[in-house]
Amino acid sequence: MTGTLTYEGLKAAFADQTLFEDKTWRISPEAWPLTKKQVREIEQIGQACLEFYRASELLYTRSFENKNILRNAELTVPWVADYLDRGKPEFLIRHARSKAVRRSHPMIIRPDLLATDEGFALTEIDSVPGGIGLTAFLNELYGDQGGIIGQDQAMVEAFYESMASLRPDKEYPLIAIVVSDEASTYRPEMDWLAARLQERGKRVYCLHPGDLIPMGETICADIDGDPEELDVIYRFWELFDLENIPVAEHIFKMLEEGAPLAVTPPMRHFQEEKLNLALFHHPRLVDFWRENLSKPSWKLLNRIIPSGWIMDPVDLPPNAVLDAPLVGGRPIYKWEQLGEASQKERNLIMKLSGFHENAWGARSVLYGSDASREEWMDGITEAMEGSKENLYLLQEYRKPARLPHPVYRPDGQLGQMNGRLRLCPYYFVKGDEARLEGVLATFCPADKKIIHGMRDAALLPVRRGE
Repeated sequence: MTGTLTYEGLKAAFADQTLFEDKTWRISPEAWPLTKKQVREIEQIGQACLEFYRASELLYTRSFENKNILRNAELTVPWVADYLDRGKPEFLIRHARSKAVRRSHPMIIRPDLLATDEGFALTEIDSVPGGIGLTAFLNELYGDQGGIIGQDQAMVEAFYESMASLRPDKEYPLIAIVVSDEASTYRPEMDWLAARLQERGKRVYCLHPGDLIPMGETICADIDGDPEELDVIYRFWELFDLENIPVAEHIFKMLEEGAPLAVTPPMRHFQEEKLNLALFHHPRLVDFWRENLSKPSWKLLNRIIPSGWIMDPVDLPPNAVLDAPLVGGRPIYKWEQLGEASQKERNLIMKLSGFHENAWGARSVLYGSDASREEWMDGITEAMEGSKENLYLLQEYRKPARLPHPVYRPDGQLGQMNGRLRLCPYYFVKGDEARLEGVLATFCPADKKIIHGMRDAALLPVRRGE
């Protein structure tokens, strides 16, 4: 490997380009190395996630239509749509079901993968992912080390190609990356991404929702002093935040009436619910997933998606039990019984499923084994009390492995840090292919159980190793 980066060089590079507003992190001289086998599996995960999105749409559609979901047996599952629609406004449900947006899915897919001793664990799939500009920047910064996934602006170009493919009728589409105030932390990296593409002669701009102007049957923006019609909007706002997007109603109307404007990720709430991963392991849906995923993708997802359960409080008949973790080695019939679970049995993650300001990042995450019994019971109570509007899910916690990597200390001295690793691969969809064009590694101190972009973590690109 060549191109090891100095502490001074890295500090200067980050000082010249602030990629996250008011955010800092640890730095390392080396990209994170993955074996060829690991890279091959991550490439396969992207295609499996694309298949999963498409199968999830079919499941949701057949659920709200109350149609059979299996080929050779009778099974209807209206409760799936009830779960996914719960707490959503009627106009959003109507839009998600509109034939005008059928078969639309996010064009950028980013799962969260934990590196465990048993392999990767897929804990979430983010359809409105941050980190695109940051990862592309890191790919350039560490590019001399060789083998960087997405190096030489490959990730930047992949973003453009994926967006432009939504408007094949336009030779030079006008693309707007629209970042809401709620997501303003990510605006600097999106500014950087748009600037990089403008340097390559592409018509890509980072805008605020207030910059969008409804004009007749179009959405326009002031570009170089003149209003121009937008062809593609890359939506960087959460659907719970729609009331702060002034032109949202106009965009919904345009899309439903068949206007040529393309918006990605689609404004389809069911694609942003974390509980989709719990549905993958639901005992009533096993045959559906087997029928609607390719055999390699089903086997892969079945291995890497942790077991999950939807925390829906229901009244059961006396002879029924919940689809839930065991407590004291026995099935439970009400969720409150989880409060009696031992610390070992609480090796579980509890989190909001979606459509809420606390459902992104790590805001709502509660790790049972780390929580006191009182905190754990409070979390269960909160999940039960809010279930009519926002469902929580439980997920088996798969502990990340302890791994070593060189990281600079605050005084600039290089040391070996033992920590835990999360990988966020970025897949860009073009046609029927989800192409891996970058991976962001988040390397946290070993005492951190929940891995996210905290200030004492190192953020790194990934390279192909031996």
